[in-house]
Amino acid sequence: MSAQEPGPGRRSIGDITPKLAELTDDVLYADVWERPGLSKRDRSLVTVAALVALYRADELNLHLGLALDNGVTADELTELITHLAFYAGWPCSVTAAKQLRAILADRPENEALRP
Repeated sequence: MSAQEPGPGRRSIGDITPKLAELTDDVLYADVWERPGLSKRDRSLVTVAALVALYRADELNLHLGLALDNGVTADELTELITHLAFYAGWPCSVTAAKQLRAILADRPENEALRP
């Protein structure tokens, strides 16, 4: 994210909660996500798992796409979602599966998935 381009926090909630958006972009994404202890790919797996388990569907959309951008494969995400059905509950995983389907269908490399 360039200095001139607003980050995801500012784009999604900056108009209503500017300080929360600033903290999201400047602390969460610019600091926590950049720490060397975990790769962005691994952070994405952990984040998606937490969001599925906590039934945080709004945030899950963003992070499923980010996970794919960070190198997590669609097959790995489907395995994660299936695995979590037994630990987080069926509704959490079914909702996540539907969201993943929609995100994959919108990506250019998955044109064959579109109805």
